[in-house]
Amino acid sequence: MLGARQEAQSSLFYEFSLDDHVPQDHLLRSIDRFVDLSSIRAHLAGFYSHTGRPSVDPELLIRMLLVGYCFGIRSERRLCEEVHLNLAYRWFCRLDLSDRIPDHSTFSKNRHGRFRDSELLRYLFETTVARCIAEGLVSGQRMAVDASLIEADANKQNSTPKEDWDASTINPADAPRAVREYLDTLDEAAFGAASEVQPKFTSHSDPASQWTAARKGPAFFSYSDNYLIDTDHGVIIDVEATRSIRQAEVGSTKTMLDRVRDKFGMVPDWMIADTAYGSGPMLGWLVDRKIDPYIPVIDKAGRPDGTWTRTDFDWDAENDQYICPEGHVLKQFRRNYSDPNRGPTGKGTAKYRALKLTCQACPSKQKCCPNADARSITREDHEDARQVARDLAKTDEYAIAMKLRKKVEILFAHLKRILGLGRLRLRGPCGANDEFLLAATAQNLRKLAKIFPAPQKTRKA
Repeated sequence: MLGARQEAQSSLFYEFSLDDHVPQDHLLRSIDRFVDLSSIRAHLAGFYSHTGRPSVDPELLIRMLLVGYCFGIRSERRLCEEVHLNLAYRWFCRLDLSDRIPDHSTFSKNRHGRFRDSELLRYLFETTVARCIAEGLVSGQRMAVDASLIEADANKQNSTPKEDWDASTINPADAPRAVREYLDTLDEAAFGAASEVQPKFTSHSDPASQWTAARKGPAFFSYSDNYLIDTDHGVIIDVEATRSIRQAEVGSTKTMLDRVRDKFGMVPDWMIADTAYGSGPMLGWLVDRKIDPYIPVIDKAGRPDGTWTRTDFDWDAENDQYICPEGHVLKQFRRNYSDPNRGPTGKGTAKYRALKLTCQACPSKQKCCPNADARSITREDHEDARQVARDLAKTDEYAIAMKLRKKVEILFAHLKRILGLGRLRLRGPCGANDEFLLAATAQNLRKLAKIFPAPQKTRKA
């Protein structure tokens, strides 16, 4: 028999509980157990006025931003709509059915003001890292570092070639926020001071972004998202935004390691990275701090003609000399100079030479220096640290370290494919840093929720 037609009838009273309508296995239930925002009001107290209208609760804004970054909701307009409609989002944000959702413009006002002035997003990220440490997910013994390109909100049509770009002609008073941030970071090692080489193009809307073709495809403007992770469970323990050039990315490693040491008191035993981090100064910096560099060395000592390379010569550190396979000596200086200008150059390299008479009479000259009168070898200041990295590459632990390094790449794949952070929405170095911090916080919270899911409660019959 055909049933009666159902029509919605409004009731005078409702008994409704949001908690009853959020599934027990919902991701936000697990995340909510690790979100402690009780201290942010005290952290922000000095950035609010004691008079005027009451502000929007900063905890509500942070919870809404966490929802957006955990579920890949990039637009703040859409985030407000989703929180308005989704019961689980309302439950996580501590909103009742009748509570109003903040306007999307509230996020911009707070982000460009008190959130950045107080470094609230950095504080939020470090609070999450501290929770990961408290839960036993971070040992601090083995860390890995890497960088990934994130496309900036800029395009070539609105840019200027390097021949026509002159930053000194910009008036900060008339410039947009992203341009003022660019001017403020011209002397910072992570941005303007990272390299003296000017980019081929500079964006008008976001001049701090880097024009790059590192993906071997069409060039684009981008920032680099630098992650320092603990390899035990792949927890991100620090994040830094830089220009998309190798010097800035490598330099950010020192910044992040120093910050982790000062904040959490952790200094790793291992540092794992790819070849981009295998320069002499970087390896020397790590070895000086008793950190084992499981990093492939940038080595250009190979010779295409098949003759003996630098690795075929033995280094005699006690006498400051090389010894060739035939037993001859290569020295930097063969007498003491009274004139200091004729001594060591101090340019970070030293050249060791054999005697011309010795090389001319050597039976292995064709294997060593067939096109030169005498053999010479260049040695860098940090060659001892480079040798430490070469020796570590021959151990069984090195193969383990290279497998652990993939955990950083997995996090970047999750960042772009699951969280949808393939292109930035915010402009300027501060905008990029804000997005990277929120995304890393969301990834750590999802990691905690996956390893420690919320206990399941049986429903009442």
